[in-house]
Amino acid sequence: MTGQQTEQVGYLGLGMMGFPMARRLINAGHDVSVWNRSTAKAASLVEAGAKLKAHPREVADSATVLFVCVTDAAAVEEVVFGGDGLAAVSGAGKLVVDFSSIHPDAARDIAARLKAANGMGWVDAPVSGGTKGAEEGTLAVMAGGDGADIERVRPYVLAMARRLTHMGPIGAGQTTKLCNQVIVGCAMAVLAEATRLAINAGIDAGRLPEALTGGFADSIPLQLFVPRMVQGIHSPPLGRISTMLKDLDTVADVARSTSSPVPMATLAGQLFRLAKSLRGEDADALEIYKLSASHVR
Repeated sequence: MTGQQTEQVGYLGLGMMGFPMARRLINAGHDVSVWNRSTAKAASLVEAGAKLKAHPREVADSATVLFVCVTDAAAVEEVVFGGDGLAAVSGAGKLVVDFSSIHPDAARDIAARLKAANGMGWVDAPVSGGTKGAEEGTLAVMAGGDGADIERVRPYVLAMARRLTHMGPIGAGQTTKLCNQVIVGCAMAVLAEATRLAINAGIDAGRLPEALTGGFADSIPLQLFVPRMVQGIHSPPLGRISTMLKDLDTVADVARSTSSPVPMATLAGQLFRLAKSLRGEDADALEIYKLSASHVR
């Protein structure tokens, strides 16, 4: 590899999104060290050429660019500042790219504390596109941070994603992801409503995507979500109820602090909270569709 593509890369967090993203980095020929709390998840990546590390600090010792993809701010905090975290090593010249979806304030706080602790840089870069996008490399990545840092990591991010957009300083990526979740969360709720109306009115809801293709109602969510709702396809989940609810709760918090009215996102959040109580936090977010059914399968 030449030019910019000379970094030693680390990937921390091999969950629903992290595993396929790390695999794409490895398949692109990059030198990748990986860490996950459950080491068993890394086995096939190691077979493909990844180097398994026992602790986050060991990844930071060997890598210059560190990608993180974990569940929430508490998990990011642990990876960075835990006893064997990223803050425990010399960080000069090293850069963290956090794909996790967390509160913009948390991103700014963690970035500032890490910079003060060891000089390591930070880019917040949440993603959109779900597990399908992670597997196919079609994710959209929205980034906050220094422009030079974002250009430094662009070749690696584009091995995992179709688009990387610099939205502003640290925290701007997370704020953009919240806007994304307003749209996606409300779309899930509205598409569930339209699908239930079609079924109850006696038409073939499975043909809605075909019928509405090219019209104003057409969208990626329409084409992807409605067939899964109609056919009851929820495994593997496109995303968990708990994840969508976490993000919509963060939307509500940022809306309060910025005096932004978000009535639709607030309603969607309450519907997902109800879905969580009925279907469980690990259920597919599209099971919101089942809230309106007299019986479910």
